[in-house]
Amino acid sequence: MKKQVLFILLLLATYVHAQTDDAKQIEKIYRMALTEGKAYDWLNHLSNQIGGRLSGSVQAQQAVEYTKAQLDSLGLDRVWLQPVMVPKWVRGTPEFAYFETSPGLSTNVPVCALGGSVATPLGGLKAGLIEVKGIEELEKLGTEKIKGKIVFFNRPMDPTLISTFQAYSGCVDQRYSGAAEAAKYGAVGVIVRSMNLRLDDYPHTGSMGYGDTPVDKRIPAAAISTNGAELLSATLKLNPNTQFYLKQNCKQFDDVESYNVIGEIKGSEFPDEIIVVGAHLDSWDLGDGSHDDGAGCVQSMDVLRLLRKTGYRPKRTIRVVLFMNEENGLRGGNKYADMANNKKENHIFALESDAGGFTPRGFSFDCSDANFERIQGWKKLFEPYLIHLFVKGYSGADIRPLKNDGMVLAGLRPDSQRYFDHHHAENDTFEHVNKRELELGAASMASLVYLFDKYGIVPPQKIKG
Repeated sequence: MKKQVLFILLLLATYVHAQTDDAKQIEKIYRMALTEGKAYDWLNHLSNQIGGRLSGSVQAQQAVEYTKAQLDSLGLDRVWLQPVMVPKWVRGTPEFAYFETSPGLSTNVPVCALGGSVATPLGGLKAGLIEVKGIEELEKLGTEKIKGKIVFFNRPMDPTLISTFQAYSGCVDQRYSGAAEAAKYGAVGVIVRSMNLRLDDYPHTGSMGYGDTPVDKRIPAAAISTNGAELLSATLKLNPNTQFYLKQNCKQFDDVESYNVIGEIKGSEFPDEIIVVGAHLDSWDLGDGSHDDGAGCVQSMDVLRLLRKTGYRPKRTIRVVLFMNEENGLRGGNKYADMANNKKENHIFALESDAGGFTPRGFSFDCSDANFERIQGWKKLFEPYLIHLFVKGYSGADIRPLKNDGMVLAGLRPDSQRYFDHHHAENDTFEHVNKRELELGAASMASLVYLFDKYGIVPPQKIKG
């Protein structure tokens, strides 16, 4: 009995000692991030010297060259570029739209082409409108009521949902698939309410697709600001015969070569076990992509710098990956996963930051119950920094292709209430990023990577035959 008690006391002492060491290392990470962080300076350059980084653009290539140079300067064990073919879509001259309630009486409204849309005819497109709340209404209306008209998708994000990402998911189908579905009933164009909880004059772009719609049957698609959508909806109720005019000059070109930017610190004990931390380097072209996803890129870069600067020597290989083409194709994430699988690399943990540079609240995890139980045991280490959210859930689009039964995927979860005010819009700019909030996010990510590097993951249970 005495031996059992002594053994339990020994285990408890070892656990307390480990927790104390972990707490000290995490404190070092936060202190370093808040006093000597580099993320904000890096983001300043990406945003204000380069700007929006749409896949295939000159700015995207400049971002590749800049981030590679910064990673080279950190003294990592290896930095390289991974080629990937990406789509090249160009917006062209600024879009223009108005609605007309009677001949000569018109009101301009803010619009922007959706990413991947075709252009309007050279002289623009003018037609009557039919308002719907979602794709499912199209079948009920049928070709007779839709043919020759512009479909106005006006389903707002649900304001009652505390998770704004859940609200976004609840209505983004009309943006992505609205044009393809409306074309089946003879529509000549679509206008989509911006994915934004706030009422303002900024139209929000985003990816859309035509599915198997023949090229000659594809119709132009544009987003309208939330204020514009409210005004247009109210006008249609008063005058159903209102006409809408849209002109946009976007064009799809052949794919071009771009790159994922990758840097790593080789593990000292288990170099074949790989930990990834990353974000997407591309952005939309309306703003400068500071929150989506310049913030995630510079945070991910700073994770490796913070670990080195605090004197920590990783046991496992830690790799930062800045993925190209998340916004309109996910080519970078898929390419990285394909190459990893072809090389039979053993990825055990991947962490993504793609929810803005706002105050971090915690993490969501896609993993087994056994791994999540272990992760819950680390929660107290984060509580002094007000990181309380440890939940099972979505990780991130670029790391999702890596998923297998054994590894753990995670996503940084900042406060999301302001994120969709800026998402894919002209006001996603550097001045809307708070330096301290950005640095807290980088420190939280580095701390989680440290714990996974030190303790590894719980391996999957062997299936007994």
